[in-house]
Amino acid sequence: MTELLIQLDHVSKSYGTKHAVQDLSLDIAAGELFAFLGPNGAGKTTTIKMMCGLLFPTSGRVLIGGYDMRTQGDLARPLLSYVPDQPYLYEKLTGREFLQFIAEMYGLPPERCKERIATVIRQFSLESFVDDLTERYSHGMRQRTVFASALVHEPRVLIVDEPTVGLDPYSVRQLKDLLRQQADAGTTVFLSSHSLDVVEELADRMAILNNGRLVGVGGLEELRNQAAVDGNLEKVFLTLTRPGEGADSWGAPAADEDVSTPSESRPRESSERSS
Repeated sequence: MTELLIQLDHVSKSYGTKHAVQDLSLDIAAGELFAFLGPNGAGKTTTIKMMCGLLFPTSGRVLIGGYDMRTQGDLARPLLSYVPDQPYLYEKLTGREFLQFIAEMYGLPPERCKERIATVIRQFSLESFVDDLTERYSHGMRQRTVFASALVHEPRVLIVDEPTVGLDPYSVRQLKDLLRQQADAGTTVFLSSHSLDVVEELADRMAILNNGRLVGVGGLEELRNQAAVDGNLEKVFLTLTRPGEGADSWGAPAADEDVSTPSESRPRESSERSS
């Protein structure tokens, strides 16, 4: 039986009269590299914050490893790591001290803490700067250190937001290999990104959010069928998120253009990977 590590069960989040996320349901399996897509303002950041326990849904449930983030957050949070789009470090700590702080925060025993820190230092090639204050780090050095800290406690769920921002092509290639390796090792990788070429190369399945609603989910071929178009992920994405009335966009379809609106009511999607 497929183990589900992320479950969003009819999740909605409102701020007053503003509906940021509406009736979102997703089941994501262990070892799946799942991409989360949508235009700016679609509700992606709100969804990620609910998955991390930084926000609670107005209705519905968020489960990580089977634990309800609202009522069992102390059991859910140790299972996950979150890498934000802007890597944050305590600048008066060295990289090694930061890794030590994170490992101890997750309750790793002293010997295991020492082993894991040594492992991630080697894994991310931090040796040349790990004992320098992080205030001296370049963006790439910060990104590597943040990823090392995210994996130091061996999470079962890794949530990554726009990880390729500011990275050179060589670093992007390394990052893509890392995410694939993590998924192949059984970690659920939840990737939020605007880099559609990276997503198309890596993701087992994808969900597309628009105006707070799920408008497509599945592998690329399934999304093509849902969008009723052929072509690459960019074409599918643009079709499913085509701006409508009141959308925050630079331009709208011509008055005589046929605009297909995806169904607002979708059943819970299967966690099976597309072949």
